[in-house]
Amino acid sequence: MELDEKPKYGEPRKYDPNFKGPIHNRSCTDIICCILFGIAIVAYIGVGILAWTHGDPRKAIYPTDSRGQFCGQAGTPLGNKSNLFYFNIMKCASPMVLLEFQCPTTQMCVQSCPDRFLTLVNAYANTKDFDYYKNYCKEGVTQSMGVPKILQLGLCPAMLIPSKPFTRRCFPALGLKDGKVTVGNNTQFDDGSGNMRDAKDLVDGVKNATLVIEARQTIMKIFEDFTHSWYWIILGLVIAMVISLLFIFLMRFLAGIMVWIIIALVIAVIGYGIFHCYMEYAALKGQAGANVTIQELGFQTDFTVYLQIRQTWLAFMIILAITEVIIILLLIFLRKRILIAIALIKEASKAIRYMMFSLIYPLVTFLLLAIVIAYWAVTAVFLSTSNEAIYKIFNTSACEYSRQNCDPANYSTSSMKTQCPDSQCLFAFYGGETVYHKYLIGLQFYNVFLLFWCANFVIGLGQMTLAGAFASYYWAFSKPKDIPKSPVFSSMGRALRYHTGSLAFGSLILAIVQVIRVLLEYLDHKLKGAQNKFAKFLLCCLKCCFWCLEKCIKFLNRNAYIMIAIYGKNFCTSAKDAFLLLLRNVVRVVVVDKVTDFLLFLGKLLVVGLVGVFAFFFFSGRVQAFQNTAPNLHYYWVPILTVVIGSYLIAHGFFSVYSMCVDTLFLCFCEDLERNDGSAARPYYMTPSLREILWKDKTESLSSQQQLDEDTQLKQEPQEDTA
Repeated sequence: MELDEKPKYGEPRKYDPNFKGPIHNRSCTDIICCILFGIAIVAYIGVGILAWTHGDPRKAIYPTDSRGQFCGQAGTPLGNKSNLFYFNIMKCASPMVLLEFQCPTTQMCVQSCPDRFLTLVNAYANTKDFDYYKNYCKEGVTQSMGVPKILQLGLCPAMLIPSKPFTRRCFPALGLKDGKVTVGNNTQFDDGSGNMRDAKDLVDGVKNATLVIEARQTIMKIFEDFTHSWYWIILGLVIAMVISLLFIFLMRFLAGIMVWIIIALVIAVIGYGIFHCYMEYAALKGQAGANVTIQELGFQTDFTVYLQIRQTWLAFMIILAITEVIIILLLIFLRKRILIAIALIKEASKAIRYMMFSLIYPLVTFLLLAIVIAYWAVTAVFLSTSNEAIYKIFNTSACEYSRQNCDPANYSTSSMKTQCPDSQCLFAFYGGETVYHKYLIGLQFYNVFLLFWCANFVIGLGQMTLAGAFASYYWAFSKPKDIPKSPVFSSMGRALRYHTGSLAFGSLILAIVQVIRVLLEYLDHKLKGAQNKFAKFLLCCLKCCFWCLEKCIKFLNRNAYIMIAIYGKNFCTSAKDAFLLLLRNVVRVVVVDKVTDFLLFLGKLLVVGLVGVFAFFFFSGRVQAFQNTAPNLHYYWVPILTVVIGSYLIAHGFFSVYSMCVDTLFLCFCEDLERNDGSAARPYYMTPSLREILWKDKTESLSSQQQLDEDTQLKQEPQEDTA
């Protein structure tokens, strides 16, 4: 290399005798972005105030009758009438419902849904039945009126159908008998005009809504399962938190042993999963219907049906077997690098030992994220319910005023009612014509964008705080003597005081990419019915590219925050320095840092696996001791999935501290090698144990590089003529 030739991946760090770790004498960075973020937050608060002023969350909680009144709201005349009753539920199967989101039939609040099949003609002949029937009629109905008059004025429904409440709305209580839909025990009914009709006509009219009702009933069963098992779910999540804390506590003292224990237990848990799937697969052999394929079975709302066919357990067994083989092969090929990764984990355990508050800091991040998500959710609800009640004309015959706006207060005396006597002025939806209502979509979009921006800011703040704390540990020459007091609080104070703009800059870039991904998903949903294959292919490529871009930006931001925490430079400079430093040590990044991440990932899998196996045996009732204790559920997989997902999030929160510590120490180690040479004048800051194993790795890398240079030089030298 010539003297004037610049290094390929930037200038290595020079020795600085005054450098003692994270610089305290620093200035504010990315001030413009900090101001922009502040303005965005103030505007976000303004959007929230505007939404809270115009919004009414009762519209999302309580059902609304044809007059726009809320059913079941305390302190109102309808306070004891919490269910919504439809005069003609069959009209809800009309395609117009998809466009107007409102059934074109009279809706009224009732105390309870009808529990019997009864027609108006039959009820009119019996005083007791008619008194019951009037509970589902408008006010002013008397027995002195004739049935034709009552139906003409639309005061009562033509019939009552046995119904059950779902989301406070009365839906027909449909049943299945010999594979056919049935309604009660009656076979005939009077349609209100004296004509007797077979109940099959009613069943056929309701069949169009059976799929929707079945889906709703499935959701209702899932909610019921949550209400019956929520305390057991919380207990499972507490167990996951205890196991995670136990593993981290033991890793403080037995890091090397714990890593090998985690590896062995992960292999054992997955191996047991393979064994269990095989036993279930073998047990179903010869049973009726067990050989039906998933494709032949199709989609079923009762997911437990899939566990009764052999193909499901065969698929589970193959997936677990492939996972087991991949993990074992990785462990075999990376066995030497695992020792280096264990050394980094040991060093991380020592750092965490001197700053135990770092283990609790994920709770701070979780609390801040909960506040951000709660503010977004509340604002979204208020924005979506800030429209005004719109009433439209619904009719059964031809009418020139059909679907036009109307006023229910004086509609009965209006000219529109005179020209269309069979029409009704019913509540249609919530909307408005003001400027505020016209820009509601834009406000919702701004709400989503600030959700991503603020959430990424909170996550970045946590990363920078932990990075500053662990960097102060590494660059302390005499540990723990030179470690500053309250390193976590000091690092958080520096991040908020000097680098709010840099955090806002990095999180803004990531938020823009995430919003673009949301828009691409929205376009993909809109174009599902399109036949243009090129558009689908282009959209798929864009989604893949932006997914990769988001992962790259997250990786770059993480390392940029570490460099900002150490040197206090702006985001772009820190991102550049971190990127070049990683390029100068690209081999170590791949074989050391990522191996450590893999080991920590195995730790998360172990926590999830242990809690998941326990949850499976408890909620499924496979163990005799738990059968009397476990709740009676429709779908036992509902609490199991909830516990598994929650356990992973909890384990990820605690193990992320180790991951951040390892990444910070790794970058500091790379800089330490460039700044110092291990002599008395320029000693290394790394601990002796870390120096021993990582220096061996460095020597091996240098020897390989020198051998490669020598081979290249020999090839380039001209051979002597021996003739």
